[in-house]
Amino acid sequence: MSAKILIVAEHDGKKLNPSTAKCVTCARTLAGAQVTVAVLAAEAAPVASQAAQLSGVDRVVTVENPANLHALAAVLAPQVVALAAPFDIVLGPSTTFGKDLMARVAGLLEAPQVSDIMAIESAGRFRRPIYAGNAILTVEKAGEGKVVGTVRIASFEAAASGNSAAPIEKSTVSVTLPTHTRFISVSAAKSDRPDLQTAARVVSGGRALGSADGFKILYSLADRMGAAVGASRAAVDAGYAPNEMQVGQTGKIISPELYVAVGISGAIQHLTGIKDARTIVAINKDGEAPIFEVADFGLVGDLFQIIPEIERLIS
Repeated sequence: MSAKILIVAEHDGKKLNPSTAKCVTCARTLAGAQVTVAVLAAEAAPVASQAAQLSGVDRVVTVENPANLHALAAVLAPQVVALAAPFDIVLGPSTTFGKDLMARVAGLLEAPQVSDIMAIESAGRFRRPIYAGNAILTVEKAGEGKVVGTVRIASFEAAASGNSAAPIEKSTVSVTLPTHTRFISVSAAKSDRPDLQTAARVVSGGRALGSADGFKILYSLADRMGAAVGASRAAVDAGYAPNEMQVGQTGKIISPELYVAVGISGAIQHLTGIKDARTIVAINKDGEAPIFEVADFGLVGDLFQIIPEIERLIS
């Protein structure tokens, strides 16, 4: 019997986040799966039309409510639960949005949750990384019932937009929304650079940059490359870069086409966040740094001389 999978779309009200397309790819690894994407929004049409174009999506369900203008997990969770009845698996991305929301959904459904899914073997059997990615754990659900999961988006390519659109259906859910949580404001760094979690190219700096001013040479290089900028935990803890730039086990897990690690030694916690990058370039004055063990290309030398020279050579 084919599994019915519900994917909760991540979006900003206008644009579908690429994490949703990666969840679709994950769901489609299960043979015969029937994939539905749920768009919860104040006005769902723009996002729903984008979701419907994703290859592998069988149906899009929308839930419109003024309360959905801002993605508050406490408000969205009861609505997702109301939609979940006919589904075997309920998925969201392993992003800040998904981690916040799906745990609440699992709790309300009294269902088990599997985090950071990197493979679906059956409707009740999944694989996920543990020990900073050094081992892969197979998790199997006991008994009947639903499973709630978050998808390790670094493990999957985004589903392409197809030539035909899946049907879009409006749904009305009758649930009491909580009032103990309300939207106040959003405080986020403004940047014209690509989003770190979905960027094709990322330049990251470590503590060797020495200061927040030291990071300016990375910003200049990234702008020339059209890249996002990341940082190691050591650099963030030292105050050289803001927390939202942190890459690694306790930061963002990313899978860019190109990852340039500048002045980063390569602690296992950092490598966990970049192991799915297609090409890794390391620049470090210490030729014995662990980062060189995983790098496809390495440059040993003074980063303050190498980075400006690379930028000069980029046309």
